[in-house]
Amino acid sequence: MDISGTQLRAVRAALFTAFVVTLGTASHVLLSRAPLPGATVAAVAAGVFVTAYGLAGRERGFGRIAALLVPLELAADTVFTTGQHACYGRAGGPVAGPLRAVGLDVLCEGRVGSPLARMAGPDPAGELFAHAGPAAAWLLLAAHVGVGLLAAAWL
Repeated sequence: MDISGTQLRAVRAALFTAFVVTLGTASHVLLSRAPLPGATVAAVAAGVFVTAYGLAGRERGFGRIAALLVPLELAADTVFTTGQHACYGRAGGPVAGPLRAVGLDVLCEGRVGSPLARMAGPDPAGELFAHAGPAAAWLLLAAHVGVGLLAAAWL
């Protein structure tokens, strides 16, 4: 059986996308205590699927996988955070004003992870790190790099 066949590549990429995006979305919602916009999750899922499909054709080593996954992990987190701030503001509520006039409300429809955000606690987004010192940013960066390296070792 050829593992690089088009149909099997699509199935492998879809399973990888479902696992990675679900895990990333859930952890981001739990840590930020705010839901994610559906369009943001869909954009990250599309990017992960296209990348996974393109790379599923042949075997690669740890170094090459890690060199790709670590920046992608950081990029996905940045897209998630940007989507949250654009749609829900710094306080976790809906954004009003001129952004609604240019159609941002269409992109912000649907809240992914609302039950998880409520389960994490009543604090709005950003409250978790509101009084954190400079070391918190380095710890968060180290956690993201660690997740990327762990995923590369798994793959």
